[in-house]
Amino acid sequence: MLLVAVSGGIDSMCLMEKVREEGGPFAVAHCNFGLRGPESDADEAFVREQAARYNIPCHVKRFDTEAFASTQGISIEMAARRLRYHWFGELCREYGYEAVAVAHNANDNAETLILNLLRGTGLKGITGMKAEGFIPDPEFGDIPLRRPLLEMTREEIEAFAREHGLSWREDSTNAQSAYKRNKIRNQVFPIFATINPSFIQTLNRDMARFAEEIETLEGSCTSDPFVASLLVPPNASCPSATGTNCGPLPLTRPRVAMGSEAHALPDVSTGFTTKDPGFSKEYSIAIEEWDGTEAVKQPEGVLILDADKAGEYTEGAWKSGDWIKPLGAPGRKKLQDWFTDHHIPADEKPFIPLLKSAVEPHHVLAVIPYCIDHSVRVTSTTRRILRICAKND
Repeated sequence: MLLVAVSGGIDSMCLMEKVREEGGPFAVAHCNFGLRGPESDADEAFVREQAARYNIPCHVKRFDTEAFASTQGISIEMAARRLRYHWFGELCREYGYEAVAVAHNANDNAETLILNLLRGTGLKGITGMKAEGFIPDPEFGDIPLRRPLLEMTREEIEAFAREHGLSWREDSTNAQSAYKRNKIRNQVFPIFATINPSFIQTLNRDMARFAEEIETLEGSCTSDPFVASLLVPPNASCPSATGTNCGPLPLTRPRVAMGSEAHALPDVSTGFTTKDPGFSKEYSIAIEEWDGTEAVKQPEGVLILDADKAGEYTEGAWKSGDWIKPLGAPGRKKLQDWFTDHHIPADEKPFIPLLKSAVEPHHVLAVIPYCIDHSVRVTSTTRRILRICAKND
């Protein structure tokens, strides 16, 4: 059974209608972020009414988004994103929903591309959103996320809504440009349209082509270190004996440590070497296909995690604020506390290599060679694994 995210806007009402026409069972989830006062409450009432009209189960939750953003030190947009996906994950776990559907469309995809380019991105950032993926939440990263409208432009959605006599709510903040996405939508895209009226379709085709070409280059990396080096972003440096951070690199790309003896290994990246004489911290990262038939064995010095759940990552050392949810543990833990619990000497902490999420820089995905984060564990949905092998001297 599918869980459909419905805000009440035209995109989500179009999504709800398309899913309803398919005839399969589904439920609706509506987030009231409380950011627009009575208008937010009216959106909630509208979604409840539309769900009741078709006798569709409807889940509604109200959030104090501003308070959450303040306590977490993040933007309102990021706070709303985290809150909604975490709640969707909770609903799936509680009610057994198999996947979540959201109403991202071709315009949203183009906006995301421009945002990524403006703030700086690796190769993954220019491939756009995917029609099929997983919930971007560390606790529920194995729940499928679907975007059925991703190939539809907003004009096509509006035409569909008119043809089907749909009702929807207009978000008054969409006309404002306080948020970066709205500024791009309202001020930048109209200029693009004067240059190329079909720029939305053009950008989406480009993103799809980028994804295909990157996949081809990834295949070449296994036999051609030079091709692999071309994939390194301009602002990223190769691992070195001083432990230089390798930067946010697309996970599916095998990387080459120039000057390292391990650089010739196929489909492998090499980690940095520290000055700690007791444990060199040399390690390799290999990406492998996974069919689920092999038992998940993690002998001493080896970590195995789901490559796709890990997403983009960085390699580096411990910093204040880093946290991890150890595999099988009930909640997150400050890495400083994890070190203390595992009796890691204070003088060794700076030399412990870490894999961190590029999206959440303080979220540690792996403490090499000790443990991995629960969110990147291998499950029945895993298709590729990241095998990290550490070398003891």
